[in-house]
Amino acid sequence: MAEGGYSVGDPVWAKLKGFSPWPGKIAVAPDHLKTPSKKKGYCVYFFGTENYAFIETQFIKPFIPHREKLTKANKSNQFKEALSVIDEYLRKRELGIEEDDSPPEGNGEEAAPDSPESGSKSDDELPAAGEKKPSKTAKTTGKPSKANSKAANKASNKTAPDRPGAENAKKRKPKEAKDKKPAVKRIASEATISPAPSPAKRSKETDDESDAFTSLINHSSAPSSTAGTKRVASLLDRPTLVMRPETPPLDVEQVSAALKQKNIQPSELRFGVLGLGVMGSGIVKNLLNSGHKVHVWNRSSDKCDDFVKAGAERGLTPSDVISAADVTFCCVSDPQVAKDIIFGNCGVLQEITTTKGYVEMTGIDAETSQDLADAIGAKGGRYMEAQVQGSKQQAEEGTLVLLAAGDRSLFDDCQSCFQAVGKNSFYLGEVGNASKMNLVLQLMTGVSMAGLAEGMALADRSGLQQKDVLEVLGLTTLACPLLLEKGRAIIEGGFQTQMALKHMQKDLKLSLTMSDQLEQPLPLTAAANEMFKHAKRVGYGDHDVSAVYIRARF
Repeated sequence: MAEGGYSVGDPVWAKLKGFSPWPGKIAVAPDHLKTPSKKKGYCVYFFGTENYAFIETQFIKPFIPHREKLTKANKSNQFKEALSVIDEYLRKRELGIEEDDSPPEGNGEEAAPDSPESGSKSDDELPAAGEKKPSKTAKTTGKPSKANSKAANKASNKTAPDRPGAENAKKRKPKEAKDKKPAVKRIASEATISPAPSPAKRSKETDDESDAFTSLINHSSAPSSTAGTKRVASLLDRPTLVMRPETPPLDVEQVSAALKQKNIQPSELRFGVLGLGVMGSGIVKNLLNSGHKVHVWNRSSDKCDDFVKAGAERGLTPSDVISAADVTFCCVSDPQVAKDIIFGNCGVLQEITTTKGYVEMTGIDAETSQDLADAIGAKGGRYMEAQVQGSKQQAEEGTLVLLAAGDRSLFDDCQSCFQAVGKNSFYLGEVGNASKMNLVLQLMTGVSMAGLAEGMALADRSGLQQKDVLEVLGLTTLACPLLLEKGRAIIEGGFQTQMALKHMQKDLKLSLTMSDQLEQPLPLTAAANEMFKHAKRVGYGDHDVSAVYIRARF
Protein backbone atom coordinates (compact mmCIF):
# COMPACT_ATOMS: atom_id res chain seq x y z
CA MET A 1 0.00 0.00 0.00
CA ALA A 2 1.32 3.43 -0.89
CA GLU A 3 2.33 5.98 1.73
CA GLY A 4 -0.69 7.79 3.16
CA GLY A 5 -2.97 4.75 3.08
CA TYR A 6 -3.93 4.57 -0.63
CA SER A 7 -2.70 2.39 -3.46
CA VAL A 8 -3.36 2.30 -7.18
CA GLY A 9 -6.95 1.35 -7.93
CA ASP A 10 -8.45 2.34 -4.56
CA PRO A 11 -11.91 3.99 -4.99
CA VAL A 12 -11.99 7.44 -3.39
CA TRP A 13 -13.77 10.76 -3.12
CA ALA A 14 -11.54 13.57 -4.41
CA LYS A 15 -12.22 17.29 -4.08
CA LEU A 16 -10.88 20.10 -6.23
CA LYS A 17 -10.99 23.62 -4.81
CA GLY A 18 -14.35 25.18 -5.64
CA PHE A 19 -15.97 21.84 -6.61
CA SER A 20 -18.00 19.23 -4.75
CA PRO A 21 -16.34 15.87 -3.93
CA TRP A 22 -16.32 13.58 -6.98
CA PRO A 23 -15.94 9.77 -7.26
CA GLY A 24 -12.63 8.52 -8.63
CA LYS A 25 -9.79 6.10 -8.04
CA ILE A 26 -6.10 6.35 -7.27
CA ALA A 27 -4.24 6.04 -10.57
CA VAL A 28 -0.78 6.17 -12.08
CA ALA A 29 -0.10 9.69 -13.32
CA PRO A 30 -0.11 10.15 -17.11
CA ASP A 31 3.20 11.28 -18.52
CA HIS A 32 1.87 14.70 -19.54
CA LEU A 33 0.97 15.70 -15.97
CA LYS A 34 3.77 17.46 -14.17
CA THR A 35 4.43 16.16 -10.65
CA PRO A 36 4.23 19.02 -8.13
CA SER A 37 7.08 19.08 -5.67
CA LYS A 38 5.82 20.56 -2.39
CA LYS A 39 2.81 18.89 -0.77
CA LYS A 40 1.93 15.20 -0.58
CA GLY A 41 -0.94 13.69 -2.49
CA TYR A 42 -2.01 11.31 -5.27
CA CYS A 43 -3.00 11.25 -8.90
CA VAL A 44 -6.76 10.64 -9.13
CA TYR A 45 -8.74 9.42 -12.13
CA PHE A 46 -12.27 10.89 -12.08
CA PHE A 47 -15.06 8.53 -13.11
CA GLY A 48 -17.54 9.82 -15.65
CA THR A 49 -15.33 12.69 -16.80
CA GLU A 50 -12.27 10.51 -17.54
CA ASN A 51 -9.84 13.21 -16.43
CA TYR A 52 -6.77 12.97 -14.21
CA ALA A 53 -5.74 15.45 -11.51
CA PHE A 54 -3.20 15.69 -8.71
CA ILE A 55 -5.05 15.98 -5.36
CA GLU A 56 -3.61 16.63 -1.91
CA THR A 57 -4.10 13.84 0.61
CA GLN A 58 -6.28 15.99 2.86
CA PHE A 59 -8.82 16.35 0.02
CA ILE A 60 -9.12 12.58 -0.57
CA LYS A 61 -11.47 10.27 1.36
CA PRO A 62 -12.23 6.53 1.03
CA PHE A 63 -15.25 6.04 -1.21
CA ILE A 64 -17.45 3.50 0.60
CA PRO A 65 -17.47 4.96 4.19
CA HIS A 66 -18.44 8.43 2.88
CA ARG A 67 -20.77 7.41 0.07
CA GLU A 68 -24.12 7.98 1.77
CA LYS A 69 -23.19 11.43 3.10
CA LEU A 70 -21.54 12.82 -0.04
CA THR A 71 -24.07 11.53 -2.57
CA LYS A 72 -26.81 13.63 -0.95
CA ALA A 73 -25.01 16.87 -1.79
CA ASN A 74 -24.99 16.39 -5.55
CA LYS A 75 -28.00 15.56 -7.75
CA SER A 76 -26.69 16.38 -11.24
CA ASN A 77 -26.96 13.90 -14.11
CA GLN A 78 -23.18 13.92 -14.60
CA PHE A 79 -22.71 13.00 -10.95
CA LYS A 80 -25.25 10.18 -11.16
CA GLU A 81 -23.47 8.84 -14.25
CA ALA A 82 -20.15 8.94 -12.41
CA LEU A 83 -21.70 6.98 -9.52
CA SER A 84 -22.97 4.30 -11.89
CA VAL A 85 -19.49 3.97 -13.40
CA ILE A 86 -17.78 3.60 -10.02
CA ASP A 87 -20.45 1.11 -8.89
CA GLU A 88 -19.60 -1.04 -11.91
CA TYR A 89 -15.92 -0.64 -11.09
CA LEU A 90 -16.53 -1.82 -7.49
CA ARG A 91 -18.60 -4.77 -8.69
CA LYS A 92 -15.77 -5.92 -10.92
CA ARG A 93 -13.29 -5.57 -8.06
CA GLU A 94 -15.44 -7.80 -5.87
CA LEU A 95 -15.57 -10.41 -8.63
CA GLY A 96 -11.81 -10.25 -9.03
CA ILE A 97 -11.97 -8.75 -12.52
CA GLU A 98 -8.84 -6.61 -12.75
CA GLU A 99 -8.76 -3.41 -14.74
CA ASP A 100 -5.69 -1.72 -16.12
CA ASP A 101 -5.05 1.28 -13.85
CA SER A 102 -2.18 2.61 -15.93
CA PRO A 103 -2.87 5.74 -17.99
CA PRO A 104 -3.59 5.42 -21.70
CA GLU A 105 -0.83 6.04 -24.18
CA GLY A 106 0.00 9.63 -25.08
CA ASN A 107 -1.35 12.32 -22.79
CA GLY A 108 -3.74 10.10 -20.87
CA GLU A 109 -6.81 11.58 -22.56
CA GLU A 110 -8.46 11.54 -25.94
CA ALA A 111 -6.65 13.94 -28.25
CA ALA A 112 -8.31 17.17 -29.24
CA PRO A 113 -9.45 17.42 -32.87
CA ASP A 114 -6.54 19.63 -33.89
CA SER A 115 -3.82 17.76 -32.00
CA PRO A 116 -1.27 15.53 -33.78
CA GLU A 117 -2.63 12.41 -32.07
CA SER A 118 -6.07 12.82 -33.57
CA GLY A 119 -5.03 12.08 -37.13
CA SER A 120 -7.78 12.86 -39.64
CA LYS A 121 -10.64 12.54 -37.16
CA SER A 122 -13.13 15.37 -37.68
CA ASP A 123 -15.25 17.29 -35.19
CA ASP A 124 -18.36 15.50 -36.42
CA GLU A 125 -16.98 12.20 -35.08
CA LEU A 126 -16.64 13.53 -31.53
CA PRO A 127 -19.36 12.41 -29.07
CA ALA A 128 -22.27 14.83 -28.60
CA ALA A 129 -23.42 16.21 -25.24
CA GLY A 130 -24.38 13.46 -22.78
CA GLU A 131 -23.15 10.77 -25.18
CA LYS A 132 -20.86 8.08 -23.79
CA LYS A 133 -17.71 7.25 -25.63
CA PRO A 134 -17.61 3.65 -26.92
CA SER A 135 -15.60 1.29 -24.78
CA LYS A 136 -12.28 0.23 -26.26
CA THR A 137 -12.95 -3.40 -25.36
CA ALA A 138 -16.63 -3.57 -26.24
CA LYS A 139 -17.75 -5.78 -29.11
CA THR A 140 -18.88 -3.72 -32.10
CA THR A 141 -21.91 -4.42 -34.23
CA GLY A 142 -23.22 -3.08 -37.49
CA LYS A 143 -21.17 -1.02 -39.94
CA PRO A 144 -17.59 -0.40 -38.79
CA SER A 145 -16.48 3.17 -38.17
CA LYS A 146 -14.31 5.07 -40.65
CA ALA A 147 -11.32 4.87 -38.30
CA ASN A 148 -11.58 1.05 -37.98
CA SER A 149 -12.14 0.64 -41.73
CA LYS A 150 -9.07 2.68 -42.49
CA ALA A 151 -7.01 0.73 -39.97
CA ALA A 152 -8.26 -2.59 -41.35
CA ASN A 153 -7.13 -1.68 -44.87
CA LYS A 154 -3.53 -0.99 -43.83
CA ALA A 155 -1.01 -3.42 -45.30
CA SER A 156 1.26 -3.37 -42.22
CA ASN A 157 1.05 -5.81 -39.32
CA LYS A 158 0.40 -2.96 -36.84
CA THR A 159 -2.95 -3.02 -35.12
CA ALA A 160 -4.94 0.19 -34.67
CA PRO A 161 -4.83 1.09 -30.98
CA ASP A 162 -8.59 1.56 -30.70
CA ARG A 163 -9.60 -1.58 -32.62
CA PRO A 164 -11.63 -3.98 -30.43
CA GLY A 165 -11.07 -7.73 -30.32
CA ALA A 166 -9.33 -10.44 -28.34
CA GLU A 167 -6.48 -10.71 -30.85
CA ASN A 168 -5.52 -7.08 -30.41
CA ALA A 169 -5.78 -7.42 -26.65
CA LYS A 170 -3.31 -10.30 -26.72
CA LYS A 171 -0.86 -8.33 -28.82
CA ARG A 172 -1.04 -5.34 -26.50
CA LYS A 173 -0.95 -7.26 -23.23
CA PRO A 174 2.82 -7.85 -23.00
CA LYS A 175 3.53 -4.18 -23.77
CA GLU A 176 0.96 -2.96 -21.27
CA ALA A 177 2.32 -5.23 -18.58
CA LYS A 178 5.82 -3.95 -19.28
CA ASP A 179 4.81 -0.30 -19.22
CA LYS A 180 2.56 -0.54 -16.20
CA LYS A 181 4.03 1.34 -13.28
CA PRO A 182 4.16 -0.49 -9.93
CA ALA A 183 3.33 2.42 -7.63
CA VAL A 184 1.45 5.69 -7.67
CA LYS A 185 3.40 8.95 -7.94
CA ARG A 186 3.45 11.15 -4.84
CA ILE A 187 2.30 14.64 -5.71
CA ALA A 188 1.83 18.18 -4.42
CA SER A 189 -0.52 21.15 -4.05
CA GLU A 190 -3.41 21.91 -6.36
CA ALA A 191 -4.76 19.90 -9.25
CA THR A 192 -3.71 21.12 -12.64
CA ILE A 193 -6.90 20.10 -14.38
CA SER A 194 -10.53 19.99 -13.37
CA PRO A 195 -12.91 17.02 -13.41
CA ALA A 196 -15.37 19.01 -15.50
CA PRO A 197 -16.86 16.82 -18.26
CA SER A 198 -15.01 17.43 -21.49
CA PRO A 199 -15.52 15.37 -24.64
CA ALA A 200 -13.10 17.67 -26.43
CA LYS A 201 -10.07 16.76 -24.32
CA ARG A 202 -7.26 19.04 -23.35
CA SER A 203 -3.89 19.13 -25.01
CA LYS A 204 -0.55 18.23 -23.43
CA GLU A 205 0.18 21.84 -22.52
CA THR A 206 -1.44 21.56 -19.08
CA ASP A 207 0.63 24.34 -17.61
CA ASP A 208 -0.84 26.92 -19.96
CA GLU A 209 -2.98 29.36 -17.96
CA SER A 210 -5.81 29.59 -20.45
CA ASP A 211 -6.03 25.80 -20.64
CA ALA A 212 -6.23 25.63 -16.86
CA PHE A 213 -9.22 27.95 -16.81
CA THR A 214 -10.84 26.29 -19.80
CA SER A 215 -10.70 22.99 -17.91
CA LEU A 216 -13.22 24.44 -15.44
CA ILE A 217 -15.77 24.83 -18.21
CA ASN A 218 -18.05 22.06 -19.47
CA HIS A 219 -17.39 21.64 -23.17
CA SER A 220 -20.59 19.72 -23.94
CA SER A 221 -22.91 21.06 -26.60
CA ALA A 222 -25.93 19.94 -28.54
CA PRO A 223 -25.29 18.11 -31.82
CA SER A 224 -24.69 20.54 -34.66
CA SER A 225 -24.66 20.27 -38.41
CA THR A 226 -21.29 21.98 -38.67
CA ALA A 227 -18.08 21.51 -36.73
CA GLY A 228 -17.64 25.26 -36.33
CA THR A 229 -21.03 25.69 -34.67
CA LYS A 230 -20.28 22.85 -32.26
CA ARG A 231 -16.91 24.28 -31.34
CA VAL A 232 -18.32 27.75 -30.61
CA ALA A 233 -21.29 26.36 -28.70
CA SER A 234 -19.01 24.24 -26.50
CA LEU A 235 -17.09 27.32 -25.38
CA LEU A 236 -20.27 29.11 -24.33
CA ASP A 237 -21.84 26.26 -22.36
CA ARG A 238 -22.12 26.60 -18.60
CA PRO A 239 -20.41 23.92 -16.48
CA THR A 240 -22.50 21.16 -14.96
CA LEU A 241 -20.03 20.32 -12.21
CA VAL A 242 -20.26 23.67 -10.43
CA MET A 243 -22.94 22.97 -7.86
CA ARG A 244 -24.92 25.57 -5.99
CA PRO A 245 -23.26 25.92 -2.58
CA GLU A 246 -25.05 24.30 0.32
CA THR A 247 -26.98 26.77 2.47
CA PRO A 248 -27.25 25.79 6.13
CA PRO A 249 -30.89 25.72 7.28
CA LEU A 250 -32.07 28.90 9.01
CA ASP A 251 -33.22 28.46 12.60
CA VAL A 252 -36.11 30.91 12.49
CA GLU A 253 -36.89 30.78 16.21
CA GLN A 254 -33.31 31.31 17.42
CA VAL A 255 -32.93 34.89 18.69
CA SER A 256 -29.56 36.40 17.81
CA ALA A 257 -27.31 37.91 20.49
CA ALA A 258 -27.54 41.31 18.80
CA LEU A 259 -31.36 41.24 18.89
CA LYS A 260 -31.38 40.28 22.57
CA GLN A 261 -29.43 43.43 23.40
CA LYS A 262 -31.97 45.70 21.69
CA ASN A 263 -34.91 47.16 23.53
CA ILE A 264 -37.54 47.02 20.79
CA GLN A 265 -41.16 48.00 21.19
CA PRO A 266 -42.88 46.28 18.22
CA SER A 267 -45.22 48.42 16.16
CA GLU A 268 -48.94 47.72 16.21
CA LEU A 269 -48.95 47.85 12.39
CA ARG A 270 -49.04 44.69 10.34
CA PHE A 271 -46.04 44.16 8.06
CA GLY A 272 -45.60 42.10 4.88
CA VAL A 273 -42.44 40.76 3.26
CA LEU A 274 -42.25 39.77 -0.41
CA GLY A 275 -39.21 37.57 -1.15
CA LEU A 276 -37.50 35.10 1.21
CA GLY A 277 -34.05 34.90 -0.33
CA VAL A 278 -30.70 35.33 1.41
CA MET A 279 -31.58 38.76 2.82
CA GLY A 280 -35.37 38.43 3.06
CA SER A 281 -35.19 35.33 5.25
CA GLY A 282 -33.00 37.03 7.82
CA ILE A 283 -35.22 40.12 7.84
CA VAL A 284 -38.39 38.07 8.47
CA LYS A 285 -36.64 36.04 11.18
CA ASN A 286 -35.79 39.15 13.18
CA LEU A 287 -39.18 40.78 12.63
CA LEU A 288 -40.90 37.70 14.06
CA ASN A 289 -38.47 37.36 16.98
CA SER A 290 -38.96 41.02 17.89
CA GLY A 291 -42.74 40.59 18.16
CA HIS A 292 -43.95 42.07 14.86
CA LYS A 293 -46.95 40.73 12.97
CA VAL A 294 -45.68 39.49 9.59
CA HIS A 295 -47.28 38.24 6.36
CA VAL A 296 -44.94 36.52 3.87
CA TRP A 297 -44.89 35.55 0.21
CA ASN A 298 -42.26 33.92 -1.98
CA ARG A 299 -42.24 32.62 -5.54
CA SER A 300 -41.26 29.20 -4.15
CA SER A 301 -44.00 28.79 -1.56
CA ASP A 302 -42.20 26.03 0.36
CA LYS A 303 -39.75 28.65 1.68
CA CYS A 304 -42.65 30.12 3.66
CA ASP A 305 -43.26 26.94 5.67
CA ASP A 306 -40.72 27.50 8.48
CA PHE A 307 -41.83 31.11 8.92
CA VAL A 308 -45.49 30.11 9.06
CA LYS A 309 -44.62 27.63 11.83
CA ALA A 310 -42.88 30.48 13.67
CA GLY A 311 -45.99 32.66 13.56
CA ALA A 312 -46.08 34.36 10.15
CA GLU A 313 -49.13 34.43 7.89
CA ARG A 314 -48.81 33.15 4.33
CA GLY A 315 -50.03 35.09 1.30
CA LEU A 316 -50.76 33.22 -1.90
CA THR A 317 -49.93 36.24 -4.11
CA PRO A 318 -48.18 39.62 -3.63
CA SER A 319 -51.59 41.32 -3.72
CA ASP A 320 -52.76 39.10 -0.82
CA VAL A 321 -49.87 40.34 1.32
CA ILE A 322 -50.55 43.98 0.38
CA SER A 323 -54.20 43.54 1.30
CA ALA A 324 -53.41 42.04 4.72
CA ALA A 325 -50.49 44.31 5.71
CA ASP A 326 -50.24 48.01 6.48
CA VAL A 327 -46.63 48.26 5.30
CA THR A 328 -44.98 45.80 2.91
CA PHE A 329 -41.27 45.28 2.33
CA CYS A 330 -40.06 43.85 -1.00
CA CYS A 331 -36.66 42.14 -1.15
CA VAL A 332 -36.15 40.27 -4.44
CA SER A 333 -33.27 39.62 -6.82
CA ASP A 334 -33.13 42.45 -9.37
CA PRO A 335 -34.96 45.49 -10.85
CA GLN A 336 -36.95 43.45 -13.36
CA VAL A 337 -38.39 41.14 -10.71
CA ALA A 338 -39.20 44.18 -8.57
CA LYS A 339 -41.19 45.63 -11.48
CA ASP A 340 -42.96 42.34 -12.17
CA ILE A 341 -44.16 42.10 -8.58
CA ILE A 342 -45.70 45.58 -8.75
CA PHE A 343 -47.09 45.63 -12.28
CA GLY A 344 -47.69 41.91 -12.89
CA ASN A 345 -50.76 39.73 -12.54
CA CYS A 346 -51.96 39.60 -8.90
CA GLY A 347 -49.35 42.25 -8.22
CA VAL A 348 -48.95 45.03 -5.70
CA LEU A 349 -50.89 47.72 -7.58
CA GLN A 350 -54.13 45.77 -7.36
CA GLU A 351 -54.38 46.34 -3.60
CA ILE A 352 -52.46 49.57 -3.00
CA THR A 353 -54.61 52.28 -1.36
CA THR A 354 -54.09 55.47 0.63
CA THR A 355 -53.71 53.37 3.81
CA LYS A 356 -50.87 51.24 2.45
CA GLY A 357 -47.12 51.74 2.57
CA TYR A 358 -44.59 50.06 0.27
CA VAL A 359 -40.83 49.76 0.99
CA GLU A 360 -38.54 48.60 -1.84
CA MET A 361 -35.44 46.87 -0.42
CA THR A 362 -34.27 45.29 -3.70
CA GLY A 363 -30.95 46.54 -5.07
CA ILE A 364 -32.15 48.74 -7.95
CA ASP A 365 -31.13 51.89 -9.82
CA ALA A 366 -32.54 55.36 -9.11
CA GLU A 367 -34.62 55.48 -12.32
CA THR A 368 -36.38 52.20 -11.55
CA SER A 369 -37.03 53.35 -8.00
CA GLN A 370 -38.63 56.56 -9.27
CA ASP A 371 -40.84 54.57 -11.67
CA LEU A 372 -42.05 52.40 -8.78
CA ALA A 373 -42.65 55.48 -6.62
CA ASP A 374 -44.74 57.08 -9.34
CA ALA A 375 -46.85 53.93 -9.76
CA ILE A 376 -47.47 53.55 -6.00
CA GLY A 377 -48.13 57.27 -5.60
CA ALA A 378 -50.67 57.25 -8.45
CA LYS A 379 -52.74 54.78 -6.41
CA GLY A 380 -52.47 56.93 -3.29
CA GLY A 381 -49.95 54.74 -1.49
CA ARG A 382 -46.77 55.78 0.31
CA TYR A 383 -43.42 54.70 -1.15
CA MET A 384 -39.93 54.46 0.28
CA GLU A 385 -36.73 52.77 -0.88
CA ALA A 386 -34.64 51.14 1.86
CA GLN A 387 -31.43 49.76 0.40
CA VAL A 388 -29.60 47.17 2.48
CA GLN A 389 -25.87 47.02 3.16
CA GLY A 390 -24.68 43.73 4.64
CA SER A 391 -24.40 39.98 4.15
CA LYS A 392 -26.45 36.89 4.92
CA GLN A 393 -24.87 36.60 8.35
CA GLN A 394 -25.61 40.23 9.20
CA ALA A 395 -29.22 39.83 8.02
CA GLU A 396 -29.67 36.85 10.37
CA GLU A 397 -27.99 38.64 13.27
CA GLY A 398 -29.95 41.85 12.75
CA THR A 399 -26.91 44.07 12.13
CA LEU A 400 -27.62 45.42 8.64
CA VAL A 401 -27.21 49.07 7.61
CA LEU A 402 -30.32 50.56 5.97
CA LEU A 403 -30.30 53.48 3.54
CA ALA A 404 -33.77 54.99 3.16
CA ALA A 405 -35.25 57.70 0.92
CA GLY A 406 -38.78 58.74 0.02
CA ASP A 407 -41.84 59.23 2.24
CA ARG A 408 -40.63 60.47 5.66
CA SER A 409 -43.76 59.38 7.51
CA LEU A 410 -43.25 55.84 6.23
CA PHE A 411 -39.65 55.97 7.46
CA ASP A 412 -40.95 56.86 10.94
CA ASP A 413 -43.54 54.07 10.88
CA CYS A 414 -40.80 51.52 10.06
CA GLN A 415 -38.43 52.48 12.89
CA SER A 416 -39.23 49.44 15.06
CA CYS A 417 -38.63 47.16 12.06
CA PHE A 418 -35.35 48.89 11.20
CA GLN A 419 -34.25 48.45 14.81
CA ALA A 420 -34.97 44.72 14.60
CA VAL A 421 -33.14 44.06 11.32
CA GLY A 422 -30.31 46.59 11.44
CA LYS A 423 -27.80 48.42 13.59
CA ASN A 424 -28.21 51.79 11.81
CA SER A 425 -30.70 53.41 9.46
CA PHE A 426 -30.25 56.63 7.49
CA TYR A 427 -32.83 58.87 5.84
CA LEU A 428 -31.32 60.41 2.69
CA GLY A 429 -34.14 62.57 1.33
CA GLU A 430 -35.88 62.19 -2.02
CA VAL A 431 -36.43 58.94 -3.90
CA GLY A 432 -33.31 57.76 -5.72
CA ASN A 433 -30.71 58.97 -3.23
CA ALA A 434 -30.64 55.68 -1.32
CA SER A 435 -30.23 53.68 -4.54
CA LYS A 436 -27.35 55.91 -5.64
CA MET A 437 -25.63 55.59 -2.26
CA ASN A 438 -26.03 51.82 -2.32
CA LEU A 439 -24.50 51.55 -5.82
CA VAL A 440 -21.53 53.69 -4.80
CA LEU A 441 -20.85 51.41 -1.82
CA GLN A 442 -21.34 48.25 -3.90
CA LEU A 443 -18.92 49.63 -6.50
CA MET A 444 -16.24 49.98 -3.82
CA THR A 445 -16.94 46.50 -2.51
CA GLY A 446 -16.77 44.90 -5.97
CA VAL A 447 -13.51 46.58 -6.93
CA SER A 448 -12.00 45.62 -3.55
CA MET A 449 -13.04 42.00 -4.07
CA ALA A 450 -11.48 41.92 -7.54
CA GLY A 451 -8.23 43.30 -6.11
CA LEU A 452 -8.23 40.74 -3.29
CA ALA A 453 -8.84 37.90 -5.74
CA GLU A 454 -5.97 38.97 -8.00
CA GLY A 455 -3.63 39.42 -5.05
CA MET A 456 -4.40 35.96 -3.63
CA ALA A 457 -4.05 34.44 -7.11
CA LEU A 458 -0.64 36.07 -7.60
CA ALA A 459 0.49 34.90 -4.16
CA ASP A 460 -0.54 31.32 -4.93
CA ARG A 461 1.08 31.38 -8.36
CA SER A 462 4.34 32.70 -6.93
CA GLY A 463 4.55 29.96 -4.30
CA LEU A 464 3.52 32.00 -1.25
CA GLN A 465 1.17 30.55 1.34
CA GLN A 466 -2.17 32.35 1.13
CA LYS A 467 -2.74 32.02 4.88
CA ASP A 468 0.54 33.87 5.45
CA VAL A 469 -0.58 36.64 3.11
CA LEU A 470 -3.84 36.97 5.03
CA GLU A 471 -2.06 37.00 8.39
CA VAL A 472 0.25 39.81 7.29
CA LEU A 473 -2.69 41.68 5.71
CA GLY A 474 -4.46 41.62 9.05
CA LEU A 475 -1.58 43.54 10.64
CA THR A 476 -1.50 46.32 8.06
CA THR A 477 -3.66 49.37 7.43
CA LEU A 478 -5.41 47.38 4.68
CA ALA A 479 -7.06 45.14 7.27
CA CYS A 480 -10.85 45.27 7.29
CA PRO A 481 -13.60 42.72 8.03
CA LEU A 482 -14.51 42.36 4.33
CA LEU A 483 -11.02 41.50 3.06
CA LEU A 484 -10.22 39.18 5.96
CA GLU A 485 -13.56 37.35 5.73
CA LYS A 486 -13.41 36.90 1.96
CA GLY A 487 -9.72 36.00 2.11
CA ARG A 488 -10.56 33.12 4.43
CA ALA A 489 -13.36 32.07 2.06
CA ILE A 490 -10.85 31.96 -0.81
CA ILE A 491 -8.48 29.76 1.18
CA GLU A 492 -11.28 27.38 2.23
CA GLY A 493 -12.56 27.21 -1.35
CA GLY A 494 -16.22 26.38 -0.60
CA PHE A 495 -17.56 29.88 -1.39
CA GLN A 496 -20.69 29.46 0.76
CA THR A 497 -22.99 32.33 -0.08
CA GLN A 498 -22.96 35.34 2.22
CA MET A 499 -23.26 37.87 -0.59
CA ALA A 500 -24.20 36.32 -3.96
CA LEU A 501 -21.74 36.91 -6.80
CA LYS A 502 -24.55 37.43 -9.33
CA HIS A 503 -26.02 40.23 -7.21
CA MET A 504 -22.66 41.95 -6.95
CA GLN A 505 -22.25 41.78 -10.72
CA LYS A 506 -25.75 43.22 -11.12
CA ASP A 507 -24.86 46.15 -8.89
CA LEU A 508 -21.61 46.78 -10.77
CA LYS A 509 -23.58 46.84 -14.01
CA LEU A 510 -26.05 49.33 -12.54
CA SER A 511 -23.15 51.48 -11.32
CA LEU A 512 -21.71 51.57 -14.83
CA THR A 513 -25.10 52.52 -16.24
CA MET A 514 -25.33 55.39 -13.79
CA SER A 515 -21.79 56.49 -14.73
CA ASP A 516 -22.74 56.51 -18.42
CA GLN A 517 -25.64 58.83 -17.72
CA LEU A 518 -23.37 61.19 -15.77
CA GLU A 519 -20.40 60.78 -18.16
CA GLN A 520 -18.23 59.73 -15.23
CA PRO A 521 -15.49 57.25 -16.28
CA LEU A 522 -15.17 54.14 -14.10
CA PRO A 523 -12.32 52.09 -15.61
CA LEU A 524 -11.62 49.99 -12.49
CA THR A 525 -15.33 49.20 -12.06
CA ALA A 526 -15.57 48.15 -15.69
CA ALA A 527 -12.62 45.76 -15.28
CA ALA A 528 -14.05 44.34 -12.05
CA ASN A 529 -17.44 43.86 -13.73
CA GLU A 530 -15.81 41.77 -16.46
CA MET A 531 -14.19 39.54 -13.83
CA PHE A 532 -17.51 39.00 -12.08
CA LYS A 533 -19.30 38.39 -15.39
CA HIS A 534 -16.78 35.72 -16.33
CA ALA A 535 -17.05 33.97 -12.96
CA LYS A 536 -20.84 34.11 -13.25
CA ARG A 537 -20.78 32.68 -16.79
CA VAL A 538 -18.79 29.62 -15.74
CA GLY A 539 -21.26 28.75 -13.00
CA TYR A 540 -20.41 30.71 -9.84
CA GLY A 541 -23.31 33.18 -9.86
CA ASP A 542 -25.01 31.61 -6.83
CA HIS A 543 -21.74 31.34 -4.88
CA ASP A 544 -20.30 34.00 -2.63
CA VAL A 545 -18.59 37.06 -4.16
CA SER A 546 -15.26 35.56 -3.07
CA ALA A 547 -15.70 33.03 -5.91
CA VAL A 548 -14.43 35.75 -8.29
CA TYR A 549 -11.08 34.27 -7.26
CA ILE A 550 -11.78 31.42 -9.69
CA ARG A 551 -11.58 33.87 -12.58
CA ALA A 552 -8.45 35.55 -11.22
CA ARG A 553 -6.57 32.30 -10.55
CA PHE A 554 -7.50 30.23 -13.58
